[in-house]
Amino acid sequence: MISRIIKDENVRRLRHLMADATKIAVICHVGPDGDAIGSSLALAHVLGTLGKDVRCIIPDATSALLMQLPEAKELVDAARHPDFARTLLRDADLIFCLDFNEPKRVDRMADALLAAKAPKVMIDHHENPSDFATVAISHPEMAATCYLLFRVLCRLELLPYVDATAATLLLAGIMTDTGGFAYNSSDPELFEVVAELLRHGADKNRLYKLLFNTVSENSLRLNAYALDRKMEVDHGMHAALITLSRAELNRYHYCKGDTESLVNRPLSIPGVVYSCFMREEEHYIKISMRSQGDFPVNEICAEHFGGGGHINAAGGEYHGTLDDAAAAFRALLAENKRKYIDKK
Repeated sequence: MISRIIKDENVRRLRHLMADATKIAVICHVGPDGDAIGSSLALAHVLGTLGKDVRCIIPDATSALLMQLPEAKELVDAARHPDFARTLLRDADLIFCLDFNEPKRVDRMADALLAAKAPKVMIDHHENPSDFATVAISHPEMAATCYLLFRVLCRLELLPYVDATAATLLLAGIMTDTGGFAYNSSDPELFEVVAELLRHGADKNRLYKLLFNTVSENSLRLNAYALDRKMEVDHGMHAALITLSRAELNRYHYCKGDTESLVNRPLSIPGVVYSCFMREEEHYIKISMRSQGDFPVNEICAEHFGGGGHINAAGGEYHGTLDDAAAAFRALLAENKRKYIDKK
């Protein structure tokens, strides 16, 4: 028996909103990961089973691996079909906002989201949510939005509608946001939920192979190059940095998702407490950070790179050159050591 964390008032309001809605839009954050895709498709599948007209919107493309999840072909890519995505938001009776806590996280769709007249329901596990939603179900202590969504479905008495497809999608989100239960997964109730998803037909072994043991040859070579030639390890500062320029990415025919777990790799080095990966995009530098223990990379990303996230997994952006972004990170090393490591 898992604990009841969803407020009764939120459950009542959500039931009322869902009862009155026939056309529902589900939207997640830009650069959608497994938790965003899994929660969006799982909710859409359950609501579709209830007879609702549901469409899932992603602000931009996801990885080829995640496109192999059940029903992923039904996703509407707003970067490719912006007018259609805006129409779906405009015409919706109800909008679910999954795995993000403020409108800017849907990138260019933010204006359309805020302009939509439909009530908005936020289900999310990131810290410091803004107040844009009609109903906000925010629990940063949850390992994944899919974990939280499962609890919401239980409170709505919709567990009988969680079939093998929905269970697989929910488990995919939980697995990706915990690195296959390698981190952020010490909550015993999390594994009670996983057990329930397995009972409902989720295939953990197939998911693990797809999400963690399937890579293209180009991706494998790119990651090997990054670790061999581009990884900097500062043992004195307990930190690691990997940078990849656009030219380097192009050399290995980079596709979205090819470097998904690269930032985690340096954490296997004894003494390395936090790791940073910088990838050059067209107009900015994408920052990803991971850490171990109580080292708060979310604070670093929020304060210096305009981002945020969780204590052990966060991200942000740098608007400038890749060299300048790397220099900015290196300049923070001594401060981070003094502030977060030496104080212990």
